[in-house]
Amino acid sequence: MSRLLVILATTILGCFAARVELDWDVGYVYGARDGYTYRRAIGVNGELPFPPVHVTQGDTLVINVHNSLDVPTSIHAHGLLNNGTNYYDGPNMVTQCGIPPGESFTYVFETKDQFGTFWIHGHTHHQEVDGLHTPLIIHGRKRPVIDYDEELLMTFEDWFTTEFNVRQEYINNLKGAERPPTNYAKALINGYDGNNTAAITFVPGKRYRLRVVCMSVNNWFKFRIPGHKMTLIEADGVESMPLEVDGLSMGPGQRYSVIVTAHDTMKFNYMYNVTSYSRYITNLEKLQPIVYTGLIEYKNGAPTKNIPAPSDEQLKWPEEAELQAYDKQSRLPVDRRIELLVNRFTDIYNVPYSALGTTLYKSVLVPTLYTALSMGDLAANSSIYGPQTNAYVLKHLEVVEIVINNPAIEDHTFHFHGHNVQVIETGPYGNSSTIGREPVLHKQSGMWPMWRDTIQVRAFEFIRVRFRADNPGVWFLHCHLAVHMYNGLAVVLIEAPDVLQQQQRVPEAM
Repeated sequence: MSRLLVILATTILGCFAARVELDWDVGYVYGARDGYTYRRAIGVNGELPFPPVHVTQGDTLVINVHNSLDVPTSIHAHGLLNNGTNYYDGPNMVTQCGIPPGESFTYVFETKDQFGTFWIHGHTHHQEVDGLHTPLIIHGRKRPVIDYDEELLMTFEDWFTTEFNVRQEYINNLKGAERPPTNYAKALINGYDGNNTAAITFVPGKRYRLRVVCMSVNNWFKFRIPGHKMTLIEADGVESMPLEVDGLSMGPGQRYSVIVTAHDTMKFNYMYNVTSYSRYITNLEKLQPIVYTGLIEYKNGAPTKNIPAPSDEQLKWPEEAELQAYDKQSRLPVDRRIELLVNRFTDIYNVPYSALGTTLYKSVLVPTLYTALSMGDLAANSSIYGPQTNAYVLKHLEVVEIVINNPAIEDHTFHFHGHNVQVIETGPYGNSSTIGREPVLHKQSGMWPMWRDTIQVRAFEFIRVRFRADNPGVWFLHCHLAVHMYNGLAVVLIEAPDVLQQQQRVPEAM
């Protein structure tokens, strides 16, 4: 009976599926997004920000990308699994060569049974830092965890006064004890200067779903609406058991959906708070955090209610290990364990780098996917991919447990391409007392661990995650802080190369 229901559901989904096609001309644009600094950035079709992408579960999303930049480009649909189409995943020299200047390439994203809150961003030369990103919303076809009347989209970004490659070239050329100048990012809310964001209108009694996307490349964000409770129902495109929280704490790449019920009266308006701060640039502590506020408007001209601000420690924030998956899938049994250590070191000029292990990830000359597809039985040997890829070869359908240990002072978010992972456990690793931070607490997941594609690993913390290797392909696992990925904080998972060779062929256009 269960097999029949699956077939019936798939058939019904296919009957309603649509093909959504977009033309994206990726090129340079100019403006002062932070309200102060006029600079070159990267947009689509001459716009920045450019429109969010909306599709429905089961749809096929086709994006025809033309590259009008003077360097290669590519895009990644962050959170989409691309099962059976690894070659559309997007990271440059992992699954494809970048699209050359003046050339075009078509990405075909099958949403299949995925729905929720995602985003699309550049994945060549860190172009996401300079504007090449937008939300991707896949609307579900079934009843949500909690019914709501209307949904709203909120995005957070960090924005620097100079382009990423210019800033990194300067930092990498520093010698000895020289330090980079303070260049702390401003925050953009819903695409614009965080101090000048349009009001959010609430209608009394209505129940709202707020989709919140952290499209930052460096900064963490905390979001609250004082005087209102939030009920969390989704994380990273996966439904969760409802959890009441006071606010959201989000690292680069993470997404949440929360339900907020408007008050029954228009007597007062309220202010929301967005706090932007860096969790890794320790020498900028005096410049952060920066708090931005915006209006929750019930009635034009109504007074704004003043609500005393409690300390963060008095508020309830979602924790990685405490969220419970709505699908109620229990912990996967482990077949194989991989332990990764965040290793921080400096070169002879005192420039810092981070690696997952002892080797910095470096881009290869031939996309790693092409190697996996063309090397026959040798593809199961991790050494053929080059030591700079930090490659791990996984067997088909084995359950892999990955433990990431972070003994350093810096926080990270890590993104798993091609998989959602169960968050099993977090806890202390190393000694945080040496820098005056509160000790990291040990936390275990409940009966139904949450599935996520982007996880936070705080300073002096470990995290334990699990997934089944059921998506043959070459999948990037990397820190989502752009400067850390630039410096090599990444590994590559070569998943079931024997099955991959049987099932997939790279499109001729690549």
